[in-house]
Amino acid sequence: MTTLDRPTTTGADPGPSRRDPGPPRRELGVVKVASHSFLLVWGALTVLPLLWMFLSSFKSDGEILSDPWGLPGALRLENWARAWTEAHIGRYFLNSAIVVAGSLTLTMLLGATAAYVFARYEFRGRQLAYYLFVGGMMFPVFLALVPLFFVVRNSGLLGTWTGLMLVYAAYSLPFTVFFLTAFFRTLPTAVAEAALIDGCGHFRLFFRVMLPMARPGLISVAIFNFLSHWNQFILPQVLMQGDDSKYVLAQGLTALAVSQGYQGDFSGLFAGLTIATLPVLVVYVAFQRQIQTGLTAGQLK
Repeated sequence: MTTLDRPTTTGADPGPSRRDPGPPRRELGVVKVASHSFLLVWGALTVLPLLWMFLSSFKSDGEILSDPWGLPGALRLENWARAWTEAHIGRYFLNSAIVVAGSLTLTMLLGATAAYVFARYEFRGRQLAYYLFVGGMMFPVFLALVPLFFVVRNSGLLGTWTGLMLVYAAYSLPFTVFFLTAFFRTLPTAVAEAALIDGCGHFRLFFRVMLPMARPGLISVAIFNFLSHWNQFILPQVLMQGDDSKYVLAQGLTALAVSQGYQGDFSGLFAGLTIATLPVLVVYVAFQRQIQTGLTAGQLK
């Protein structure tokens, strides 16, 4: 028998029976259980207060004080009607809708235009201008309240929705430009070049080709800006003084909490809080898939 014909008995068996189940799998399982447990606790801490607020909006004041954690004895829709009319939540809701719609439109139009230019065009000072925009995210709104008040007052826009819209848009632009610039850079250049070769102008290219392609990113940043504008309190509190008929929802809820707290109308207060929270929840539930798509689209390309 030659050396080649001689059977070998010293080789290691690479089969599955020789694989070590290993501690890493057990460690991975422990990490997964711990992470899922943390997410469940976090979800409970987020959902339970909202559920408690929603159920309390249907209770009477006596039920809220005597059995705060129990279920309502009946669905008292008059609490919602009282908060909407007598507490003027309906008027504040409409004011917020007008201000947020105007500021969001202005923010998305200016932010998308600036981000597209920074992402697709080369010109002198481009990086400096981009970093000036992005640097705006470093300054919290509290640092600019006093000079901002005098600027808006000297412009004749103090106590007006127009002034509040412009301020909302100005403070949302840094994040919008930062987010959309990175997103526009992920879009294929070949499509834009083909459109230019076919005779498409730059403005038409932006509005007819690039904006539809950037729809996931636009939806994502629009939702973030909507949540920020809708929940804003400090800016309208400083810039919308005087006429309470122009209060936005955050100011109206503060006034409601003060007045109804002293009057003991806790059911109306919970109804007003629920009305203010519902638009945020509806927007997030309706567009959560678009939010995830917009946040991950740039990483997947």
